[in-house]
Amino acid sequence: MNIAESRNLPKDVVEEALSEAMEKAYQKQSGLKDLKVRTEINNGNMKVFRQRETVENVDDEEFEISLEDAKKVKPDAEIGDLIDEEVSLNNFDRAAITLAKSVIKTKIREAEKAVIYEKYVDQVGEMVEGIVESAEDRFILVLLGADKEGKHQNGSTLAMMKKNDQIPTEHYFDGEHIKVVITDVNKESKGAQILVSRADPVFIKRLFEKEVPEIYNGTIEIKAIARDPGMRAKIAVYSHNENIDPIGACIGPKGSRVQAIIQELNGEKIDIFEWSDDIQQLVANALSPAAGVVVIPKDGPRGGLIAVVPDNQLSLAIGKKGQNARLAVKLTNHRIDIKSQSEMKELGIDYQAIADEMHAEYEARKAAERAYKQQQRIDELRAESPDAIDIDSVDFTYDDDDYVPESRKEAEQIPSAAPNANQEAPAENEKDVEEMEEAARIAKEKRKSLAERREQSYTSKFESAAEAAPAQPSSKKNDHKHSYKNEKQEERKPVLKKKPAYTAMQPIYTEDELAEIEENELEEELSASWNEDVDYEEYDEYYDDEY
Repeated sequence: MNIAESRNLPKDVVEEALSEAMEKAYQKQSGLKDLKVRTEINNGNMKVFRQRETVENVDDEEFEISLEDAKKVKPDAEIGDLIDEEVSLNNFDRAAITLAKSVIKTKIREAEKAVIYEKYVDQVGEMVEGIVESAEDRFILVLLGADKEGKHQNGSTLAMMKKNDQIPTEHYFDGEHIKVVITDVNKESKGAQILVSRADPVFIKRLFEKEVPEIYNGTIEIKAIARDPGMRAKIAVYSHNENIDPIGACIGPKGSRVQAIIQELNGEKIDIFEWSDDIQQLVANALSPAAGVVVIPKDGPRGGLIAVVPDNQLSLAIGKKGQNARLAVKLTNHRIDIKSQSEMKELGIDYQAIADEMHAEYEARKAAERAYKQQQRIDELRAESPDAIDIDSVDFTYDDDDYVPESRKEAEQIPSAAPNANQEAPAENEKDVEEMEEAARIAKEKRKSLAERREQSYTSKFESAAEAAPAQPSSKKNDHKHSYKNEKQEERKPVLKKKPAYTAMQPIYTEDELAEIEENELEEELSASWNEDVDYEEYDEYYDDEY
């Protein structure tokens, strides 16, 4: 249908509008508001049928028809059926035709609004390009979705840019191509359905997203924007990548990126500074180009902040007609009272001490937040691996003279000597003993798999700890690599005569296994070939920590 094509509407929507229009027109023509009417549209041809209900006894001929008369029209008619009787459209009077036209226009307009709403409702906050259709004193009409020649086409619509959404320093002309940001889309509005703006802070944000790839991909985030449209804007940016400078990225090589945006805004100045969740630092940054700003809390029922600036920076901090201070207040969302250093000294206020105390409180809060997040992460890891054993949580007690710290990696990769049955162990409670036995079992299983590859046997980390002796301090850190083998060979014999480290624990090896391990170790020491493949420098830190 031509109406559906020209208005870019679904065919069934237009047919529904025509049916309703014909129904109301015929009701108007007949003077019967409750009369049932059916409209049939086929290949562009429309027919209108009056419907009457089939009954045995007719009480009202306008709404009912007898079964006998119904069968003349429809041979298989039954009681309750609706019988169609075609109505000639030529018999409609002027009032009925006018009503039909009015209903069709209303329904088509409602359908168009629904289509436009569905198309643009998800674009609120997005930047689009339009053409100035009409420039009036109080508003500008902008054509959205125009064709390449700037004319209306299917799906195009008019948007309104109100006076307060325009940049005061700009002048608009019919046919001018402009960029705008969609601020609102109404479904039931009788006036303009789409509202657009060039003065909204979001407009600057979209321009930066277009010019700065790091902002578009999320590496740099625009945290806050404050604007005095046409005059000056302040933008706080934050980089999620510490290797990328957010201010430099926004400015661009030789200022190319920010200059392109300033040109689009017809010379509106833009101040770019780094965002901080420290309100003292944020306010100081927001008051740039003023330097040496110190921020302290303000006493009183209304609260707020006091920004103390050097005397020669006071005018810069306030700005022309208070513009700089006003934008800083808007961006930080805090009341800011700007005072000079000499004024604070006259009042006898040690503002620097107050600022230091305020900053210390901020650092304490941040530390508490970091600790809380770390604990949350630990809890998440424990929930993911409930069977994991945290060795650090076990209370191991060793004498400083008999114990050298070792890592799990060291326990798994470096073979250790078997324990001696005469070594005495420090007292351990039952819980600690159970935990150490479990840890020893796990270490044994890991060593067993490693032993199959090397055809060697290993002892547990607890037995290695029991036989270990303090390492001698050396003048150079790298001496450990060369002296480690000699120290182990010198200490091995006396260590074998010590008692076991933990008498409360059950032996991990039988006497036959211990004898076999000792025999294997003696053979390995004679060949000493595997020592050449081990880099002992990675274990130097344990000796450094101990001594």
